[in-house]
Amino acid sequence: MVVREITTKAIWEKAVSQFPEANFLHSWNWGQFHRDLGKRVVNTGFFEREKIIGIMLSIVEKAKRATYLTVPGGPLIDWQDNEAIVTFRNTIEDIAKANRCSFVRVRPQILQTDENQAIFAQLGFRRAPMHLHAELTHQLDLTKSEDELLANMRKTTRYEIKKAQKLGIQISTSKNPAEIDAFYQLQMHTAAQHKFIPFSRDFLKTQFKVFVADNQVVLYTASLKDKVLTQAMINFYGQEADYHYSASSAEGRKYPGSYLIQWQAIKEAKHRGLKRYNLWGVAPEGQKGHRFYGVSVFKRGFRGQDIHYLPARDLVINPVRYALNLLVEKSRKKARRV
Repeated sequence: MVVREITTKAIWEKAVSQFPEANFLHSWNWGQFHRDLGKRVVNTGFFEREKIIGIMLSIVEKAKRATYLTVPGGPLIDWQDNEAIVTFRNTIEDIAKANRCSFVRVRPQILQTDENQAIFAQLGFRRAPMHLHAELTHQLDLTKSEDELLANMRKTTRYEIKKAQKLGIQISTSKNPAEIDAFYQLQMHTAAQHKFIPFSRDFLKTQFKVFVADNQVVLYTASLKDKVLTQAMINFYGQEADYHYSASSAEGRKYPGSYLIQWQAIKEAKHRGLKRYNLWGVAPEGQKGHRFYGVSVFKRGFRGQDIHYLPARDLVINPVRYALNLLVEKSRKKARRV
């Protein structure tokens, strides 16, 4: 097996298409987005006789507490192939050391099972103190018809969709990066109400610009009598659509605009021929103290299936720096109630 960096978008995207579990987190554009933010990104290919049999996107993250390497939604390899697994382990350590990283954080696109936990334990990884990206998600099977999807929804969810339509709530879509400025302001309002740390304007706008160039993201807006109720950024990539970011006005929380946005986005994903609609992160069932509990009730109303990916794993490179990072992240996790 040969390891080489992939520097061509078309080659990378063709390789990603071999893995139906992939989503936008391992796309070329996710890496390009981080490059545009000024980060070091490495697109690695695993080759057998010039054939790509696996890929790995890794991003160097620089923080005050430590410089570390992340692998979001990957690597994409055959997890039954021991040679590929060992090659991934050795390669990621080499990249981390070359970039003076204190540790590597991986959130692979594989399920939370005893077998998968054992694979990472054998490779020397440990459970990360914080998530990297959504681990427990709620997903809809888009191979079902629209009638089936509606019939499967919780009764109150169907009611809210119909209510939104009767009230005359309008759903508009945009692919104009300039409109992310207003979305950012709405997100700031939402963050103040729900006490979470918002994404920066640059983070949201840069990401939108990169993905919209390939028709892989849409900004949805629910309005009533020209008043914006709620907005959502939905990614469309590979076989999956993802409800990634959203924001609501105070007025919006009184109306079911969010339900209608989701229904319109689900129908768009089906129109594009995608297989899954990922409503993104949810809280564990019954954990009412979790910060995501309220939104989780909303998401589960669409009656998909909870998909639990293997939680993020860390490979320690510098034990001293990692210990400092551990203290900071455990404190943040407690403060954020996640």
